[in-house]
Amino acid sequence: MKKTLVSALTAALVVGAASTTFAAANPFSDVPSDHWAYDAVTQLAKDGVIEGYGDTTFQGNKNITRYEMAQMVAKAMAKTNVSSSDKALIDKLAAEFSDELNSLGVRVSNLERNADMVKWNGELRADASHKEVKDSSGKKTKTNSYPLKLRLEPSAEVNSHWHVNARLDADTNMNTDGADNNGKDKVSLERAYAQGDYKDFTVKAGKIPMAIDNVLLYDDELSGASMTFGNKLKATVEAGRWDMSKGLSKNDAYNKATVQSAFKNDTTDMYGLGLQYTLGKASAGASYTYLKSDGFKSVGNYSDNKNEDKAGTWGVNGYYRFDKNAALGGMYAQNTKADSYEKAGSVEFDYKGAQQANAGTWGAFVGYRHLGQNVAFDPFYNDAEAGQKGWVVGANYAPFKNVVARVNYFDGKSLVNDKDASKVFGRVEFFF
Repeated sequence: MKKTLVSALTAALVVGAASTTFAAANPFSDVPSDHWAYDAVTQLAKDGVIEGYGDTTFQGNKNITRYEMAQMVAKAMAKTNVSSSDKALIDKLAAEFSDELNSLGVRVSNLERNADMVKWNGELRADASHKEVKDSSGKKTKTNSYPLKLRLEPSAEVNSHWHVNARLDADTNMNTDGADNNGKDKVSLERAYAQGDYKDFTVKAGKIPMAIDNVLLYDDELSGASMTFGNKLKATVEAGRWDMSKGLSKNDAYNKATVQSAFKNDTTDMYGLGLQYTLGKASAGASYTYLKSDGFKSVGNYSDNKNEDKAGTWGVNGYYRFDKNAALGGMYAQNTKADSYEKAGSVEFDYKGAQQANAGTWGAFVGYRHLGQNVAFDPFYNDAEAGQKGWVVGANYAPFKNVVARVNYFDGKSLVNDKDASKVFGRVEFFF
């Protein structure tokens, strides 16, 4: 570890806490007054954080040991008038050099030791959409929506193999200044699960994100567990309980009153198996999911068998990346227990893509979607919705670092009446 780096780190810890300006005499003969680190080095020497060598030299280009660094951290820890940001950095360094500090007799608590093991990510997401849908008589209905979401995603390291992850969403709607028509906001725990990562094996348990058909069919969470095995050929098994009323509430093709009455408080057992094989630029997979609910008996146009209460869905997918910029992908699924609107598929060509960490990057896509509402219960897309088919185009752009803007356009028809349907969707995301 170079002393120049150590000086910069330690300066960040103690200079902000110093109440005097840099006016200390130069204690080191090998640090000239025009050196970039002169102010920091002289102030740190004045504060007693660094001492140099007995021959009046600092030897800033010489490698130092972790023990020497721990001595500097110990002196920084002894300071009391530090800012909260400096204290956070001190705690991180104390956790890194905890063993050396303990050998010096400086106590590092478990909280300090683990301070850098908890990470927070999040985003502020502002959406705007305009939908136009015609009913069977040709009457057009227009709907505007302006939802706002604050998302926090903490992750805590338990040990070298296990993490605990969570997702908290706070939702409001700028139409009504609240998440619902009564003007009330909503805060929800969307995910909370433990994840173990081993060689060619990952396990998740808790309230987990669905891992099988989570784009075309199920963009939701499952209270249960999943396991993924393999390297090039990956097998995923998941099982748990799914809140159908929550998922189907976003399926606009279903009558809302029917969903509220048929699936209210309906949490059903759900099972899934998925296989995915990746070789070079190509990837292909197959899946099967199964669930059971009495609510299907109350949904019109679900099955010719009025007593049918199951959904058994198989799916296939394929993806090919031509080069670093262009890729083509598609997926198809069918619910073998439903007799209408039981098929769903999507094909999409992607070019480039906005990268949140790189300002100025952009991307675009074009595709076609067919989303039968009795199989695509809760699709991921922001353009076409369940119960619709048609063409989609979109573009995304990162104007600044950690800021991404996107716009999607859908032009197609409703599956129920074959009448025109369209949607313009825009989103701006601020990542932190």
